[in-house]
Amino acid sequence: MAINNITGFPGNQSQRATDGPQVQVARSEPTASQQQTGRPSTMDTVSLTDTAARLRELENSLAKMPVVDSQRVETLQQAIANGSYEVDSGRVAEKMLRFEQDLQR
Repeated sequence: MAINNITGFPGNQSQRATDGPQVQVARSEPTASQQQTGRPSTMDTVSLTDTAARLRELENSLAKMPVVDSQRVETLQQAIANGSYEVDSGRVAEKMLRFEQDLQR
């Protein structure tokens, strides 16, 4: 199977860095006194888009979550060890198909 789409976006929906909202950075020219002393009297400013702010919030909330559900892992290990773990092949197949369909969107 050839892999043609490595962007994560199906078809022609690839997204470039130039698409969508951008971060804006502003800077004023130094005054004569700033040039003489080498010290800035004002600070540079950065303006983030709403999307960037929401992504930062999401990243922070994900960082606070545990990476692994230890209780679930322990339960599965016990079920496998004692032979009571059963795989629902229909459910696995359904999720695989759904995953493939989602990749094509």
